[in-house]
Amino acid sequence: MRRRSQFHRSIFRADPRGDPDINTTPLIDVMLVMLVMFIITIPPPTHSVDITLPAGAHTPEVSEENRITIGTDDVIRWNAEAIDLAQLGVLVREASDRPEPATILFEPDARARYLRVDQAIGAIRRNGGDKLAFPGIQNYRELI
Repeated sequence: MRRRSQFHRSIFRADPRGDPDINTTPLIDVMLVMLVMFIITIPPPTHSVDITLPAGAHTPEVSEENRITIGTDDVIRWNAEAIDLAQLGVLVREASDRPEPATILFEPDARARYLRVDQAIGAIRRNGGDKLAFPGIQNYRELI
């Protein structure tokens, strides 16, 4: 009878007369260590947009004169009228300077570019738009 080496015994676990099976435990250990190393080396996100969402269950008063939309063509619209970022800032400032600040309804198209939406939110926040609502958020359910 032929004798097997110690190496053979260390990586194969089986009946000496049967078909040898490879011991996969060391391979799985190496894969898990590599997975942990990849997770550790992923950089944290460095970009964020701070938004104060309305608290509570009550629905803010909806006013048509302060509805902002952004289409897939990157055009910002205030009550269906095309405006640029500077005009958006002026209109938001006027809406927020009222004794009772108006609620701004922000409805970007589900397929609008993130950069344009981020620019609009930045303009709203810089100009004092504290009451920001997102009606129609259920339209994004298909994209998640």
